[in-house]
Amino acid sequence: MEDLKNRFTYHAPQAETINKFILLRDLGFNYAKHIERLCPDCRERSLAITKLEEVVMWANASIARHDK
Repeated sequence: MEDLKNRFTYHAPQAETINKFILLRDLGFNYAKHIERLCPDCRERSLAITKLEEVVMWANASIARHDK
């Protein structure tokens, strides 16, 4: 039950975690630029970028929920 409560609770960013969020977003953006440059414009490229967005989102969620 605690795990569910943690999943559905707002986790305000702490000052020390904001830099981690920014770094992960920057890394994801840089990776996405390479995907866009190297891969043909197609459904698979769109899915790769979407999944990369998910990676960044879940990585940031792990920090927000568990980085104490």
